Amino acid sequence: MKFGSFPVETAAGLVLAHTVRGETVLKKGHVVTAADIAMLQASGIRSVTGAQLEQGDVGEDAAAAQIAAELCGPQVQASPAHTGRCNVIAGTNGVVIVNRAAIDAANAVDEAVTLATLPDLAAVRAGQILATVKIIPFAVRADVLARVRDALAANSLRLAPFRAKKVAVISTLLPGLKPSVVASTEGVVGARVADIGGTVMGYTRVGHEAGAVAGDIRAALEAGSELILIVGASATADRGDVVPAGIVKAGGTIEHFGMPVDPGNLLVLAHIGAVPVLVLPGCARSPKLNGADWVLQRLAADILVKGRDIMALGVGGLLVDTPGRPLPRAQAVQEETPGPTPKIAAIVLAAGQSRRMGGRNKLLMNVGDVPLVRRTVSEVMSAPVTEVVVVTGHEPEKVQEALRGLNVRLIHNPRFAEGLSTSLKVGVDAVTPDASGAVICLGDMPGIATKHVARLISGFDPGEGREIGVPTHGGKRGNPVLWGRRFFQEMHEVSGDVGARHLIGANESLVYEVEFEDTGVLMDLDTPGQWEDYLMSSSRPRST
Repeated sequence: MKFGSFPVETAAGLVLAHTVRGETVLKKGHVVTAADIAMLQASGIRSVTGAQLEQGDVGEDAAAAQIAAELCGPQVQASPAHTGRCNVIAGTNGVVIVNRAAIDAANAVDEAVTLATLPDLAAVRAGQILATVKIIPFAVRADVLARVRDALAANSLRLAPFRAKKVAVISTLLPGLKPSVVASTEGVVGARVADIGGTVMGYTRVGHEAGAVAGDIRAALEAGSELILIVGASATADRGDVVPAGIVKAGGTIEHFGMPVDPGNLLVLAHIGAVPVLVLPGCARSPKLNGADWVLQRLAADILVKGRDIMALGVGGLLVDTPGRPLPRAQAVQEETPGPTPKIAAIVLAAGQSRRMGGRNKLLMNVGDVPLVRRTVSEVMSAPVTEVVVVTGHEPEKVQEALRGLNVRLIHNPRFAEGLSTSLKVGVDAVTPDASGAVICLGDMPGIATKHVARLISGFDPGEGREIGVPTHGGKRGNPVLWGRRFFQEMHEVSGDVGARHLIGANESLVYEVEFEDTGVLMDLDTPGQWEDYLMSSSRPRST
C-alpha cells in the first residue's frame, strides 16, 4: 500500500484519507472513481491524500472480518466490518474465556492490526461486545494477515454459557438477627442467582449449629440441588467454624477459605461430590459487586474453580467501593454487618381507562386464573422491594377487590382521566421518604416477572452513576424502569398522557441497561386483538 498525496488525474481507486469538499462531498474512506476525478478537476482540486492499494493488499474491512472470524466459536458471532473495525459479539449470557498468549501474539505481529478483548473470565450478556478488531491503515499485506490468523490458536476466545442450575439457599440464624435482614438477604441472593441463569429451589433457615447446617445440606442434595449457597448469621472466622464444620459433617470437603478480594475476603469454597458449596461473605447481603460474584459466575458457566484460582484474584481484587471504607481497620464495620442496602419501592400504575379495549377494563381480565393487575402486583411484591404502591383511577373499587389480601398501599388518583402523568406524580409522592428510588411498573404487562424487577434493583448504584435502570430485549428498551429519587421532582413537570421516558434520553450517562432473554419487558396489551394473540401464543385459557 502506498500512502500520500496523489495528483487528481491519477487518483482512480484511491481510498481517501480525509473528506474532500468539491462540488459534492467525498467522505473519508471513499474510493475515488472516474466521475469523482472529473468533479474534483472541475472544482479546482489538484491533489488528494489517501491510500493506493497494491498487489497482495487486503482492504481494511475484509482483513478485520477475517481476523474476527478466527475468534468466533460457538455462541459467538461477528458484526459486519465497517471502517476497518469488526466487533465480536456474545450470542448468550455467560463467561468469556480469553487465551491471553494468543491475543498478545496476534497484536505483536504488526502495528497495522490491533485486537482488544474483555478481561479473561468476565461475565457477559447476550449482545455484549467481547472483542474488537481494528485495522489501523486502509489495508494490510496478505502475509501480515496470514501471520495474525496463525497466531490466533484454536479457542483464543470462547464463551462458556451460563447453565440453568438448581440452587439451594440456606440461611443460619442467631438470636438478635432480625427476620427482615434475613428476608432482604434472601431477595438479594435470589437476584444474584437469577442473574446467572439459575433457579432457587428453595430458601431454608436453620439454627447456627453444625448439625443443623449438615441436615439442610443433605436435604438440598436429595432435592437435586446443583449448587448450594449458605449465608451464615455470623462471619466465618476459621475452617473449623460452625458453617464449614456443617459442610464437612454432611460429607463435604473445604476447598479454600478466604480470598484476596475486598469486599469478599471471608468466602468459603467447598464441594460435596460434584456439587459446589459456597459460604457467602457478609458483604453478599448487599447487591454490590463482591468477590463471591466472580466465583458464582464461573460455577454457573461450569468453569472449575480451585483454591489456586481464588488465590490469583488479588490483582484487580480491590473493588471500587472499598476506598470509602473507614480506616484504620479496627474502626471498620465488621464483615457480617454490611453497609445499608438501597431501599427501592415499587409503583404499579393501575389507573388507566383501557380506552382501546372496547369497554372492558383490561386490568381486571384474567391471565390464567387471576386478574392481570393482581398477577403484575404479585410478581413485583416477590422482588426485593421495600413497599408496593398501587395507583388506582378508573374503577378503583374493582381494582381494589382484585388486589384484596395483598400487602400493598392503594393510592387513588382523582385526575386519572387527564393522563398517565397524573398517576406518575401521585405514585412518586406516595413513596416513603427513606426510599432511594422506585421501580415504576405498568399494570397491563402480563410478562413481567419477579426476576425483571430484582435484576434492575441489583444493578442500581448511584455512587457508580447507575441511577436509571432500563430493561431491554434484543436491544429494544421496555418496562418497568427503575428511577433514582433525584428524578422524582422532574416527574412532577410531566403533563398529559405520557410518562417520564424523555428523562432517559436527557440523562443517558446515568442509564444502565439490563438485557433479558424473554420478551416480558416489551409486552403490553392495549387492544382486544393483542389480548387474543397473547392468549393464543401463551396457550392460556381465554379471559373472562
